[in-house]
Amino acid sequence: DELFKVNGVREIAEVTGRFDILVTMYAKTLDEMHKLVSDKIGLIDGVISSESFIEMKTRTKPLPYMTLK
Repeated sequence: DELFKVNGVREIAEVTGRFDILVTMYAKTLDEMHKLVSDKIGLIDGVISSESFIEMKTRTKPLPYMTLK
């Protein structure tokens, strides 16, 4: 719930593997992202560490039920 209070956070997923939570967020600049992660997310109680991945390019494949004929 606290993560959704951070401006820029769009999606939160509980995941398996080495991470517990995957947060999708948007920022206009790298500086803005740095401030959000450091000054907002990093200060949330329970957040011990974070790792950021910057999306360079996205390609999607439609799901079968979404295919247009």
